[in-house]
Amino acid sequence: MTIAPIAGLIGGLGLFLYGMTQMGNGLQRAAGDRLRVILKALTGKTWMGVLVGALVTAIIQSSSGTTVMLVSFVNAGLMTLTQATGVIMGANIGTTMTAQLIAFRLSDFALPAIGIGAILFMFSKRRTYRYFGQIILGFGILFLGMTAMTEAMRPLRDNPALIEFVTIMGKHRLLGVLAGIVMTVIVQSSSATVGILMAAASQGLLTFETALPILFGDNIGTCVTAVLASTGTSLSAKRTALVHVLFNVFGTILALIFLPVFSKFVAWITPFGGVSRLIANAHTSFNLLNTLVWLPMAGLLARMVVRLYPGEEKIVEHGTKYIDKRMLGTPSVAIQLSTKELVRMARIAQDMVNDAGLALLQSGSPENILKTIETHEDVVDDLQNEIIFYLSTLMAQGTLTHRQSTQVAGLLHVVNDIERVGDHAVNLGNFASYKWESRMEFSDEAKSELADLFKRVDAILSDALTALETNDPALAQDVWEKERIIDEIEADLRDNHFKRLNEGTCQPESAVIYIEVLDNLERLADHAVNLADAVVQNTVSQQE
Repeated sequence: MTIAPIAGLIGGLGLFLYGMTQMGNGLQRAAGDRLRVILKALTGKTWMGVLVGALVTAIIQSSSGTTVMLVSFVNAGLMTLTQATGVIMGANIGTTMTAQLIAFRLSDFALPAIGIGAILFMFSKRRTYRYFGQIILGFGILFLGMTAMTEAMRPLRDNPALIEFVTIMGKHRLLGVLAGIVMTVIVQSSSATVGILMAAASQGLLTFETALPILFGDNIGTCVTAVLASTGTSLSAKRTALVHVLFNVFGTILALIFLPVFSKFVAWITPFGGVSRLIANAHTSFNLLNTLVWLPMAGLLARMVVRLYPGEEKIVEHGTKYIDKRMLGTPSVAIQLSTKELVRMARIAQDMVNDAGLALLQSGSPENILKTIETHEDVVDDLQNEIIFYLSTLMAQGTLTHRQSTQVAGLLHVVNDIERVGDHAVNLGNFASYKWESRMEFSDEAKSELADLFKRVDAILSDALTALETNDPALAQDVWEKERIIDEIEADLRDNHFKRLNEGTCQPESAVIYIEVLDNLERLADHAVNLADAVVQNTVSQQE
């Protein structure tokens, strides 16, 4: 076997993948951010999730991409596992649209499409035309790659070793499934591996019956991307990836059991179009039938995954939990609800600080912890916007007493202080990431000092939040005293660090990070004082 067929296959595959990516990117840009909104908003019922999953995946040309979005949504608490299950089913259907497209044998239009698409993409002034140009360009490159793969496989039709291997796969279906899994894991696209199957079958290298087990394996292999994306995420996100795996594994088992019946069914619905159309219809039929089987049992599949991946986790809900627009007409209640929401927001920000401390002081990779901090930061930012809007609406009504106006003004300052607590947690997390990537390390003494300071900052934040929640001025006064002590400790730690640098017991490279960490912790204590000030000012306004 010469190198030319392999080079042609690799080059054709590269063109196919690049074309599919360009086409998907163009479709996504034409659709704007509506895809993510649709995914989050229209998945209340399982059957609706199937439709949405199919639509979004047909647009972005990647079931893996849809599933990765689902993993992030479930990880952030924006979607439940059962909702995600329906979308996963639809994603598997949507990804078959690429196979249906390439089965039309539109290779003669590849070069004209590339020319027209390139002109629109490169020279159009309107973004909409550029996006459509990108879609057409991707379409042309995809078919050019398909043609290259088909031509590259032409000389392999008479290769004895390949013929023998294909014969073995035809006799051993599980080997075909394994081959499909491996191919898709390597290429990271089931659409691309289905395209390879079509190219091989069109040259007589594979029969339709031999291609089917490989096709089933392709569906399992495409789950790997979602599994990798779930690494280091929440338990629910990991379960989402597992749903994707089980859906395709169970479907493959059923399809192998009823392979003769399935093969005849596909042949029956494919009266014309040749082997490429047979493979495309088999790909679509497999996922449609698999969805029909599992759609009534989506809840069962979700419960099965929970059994296989047991455990409890703390899920931070997006959006507000306490504030209620119906209470805006009762300012005293609205203020109480706002305070509860603020405290909830602050507890999340406090958890972020503690996670950042763990990431900084541990010896391993902080990646998993940083993903949690990133998710919680989105929650805190959303709550900030919602609470400010609620309080501003309350104040704009003009029905507040002087004392209530003072309270609301104080809470508006508090919400910004809490958001800044979250920002400092993100800063600390970034320092942890830089420390790990640069292979820096703190001395044991420095770690011990920082651990103590993190505990003190956690304590002062807890006192400030409790004072805010209970409107306790005495506890607020204690926060001021603790902040003074933290300032003194922070100054001592700076001196100790410089001494260690002079003595050579600490890495000079870590000096900047250490000082930045101290600075952020000291500012966190300042924000705690600001929270306590709001309590004291509220108490004063009540006495006036």
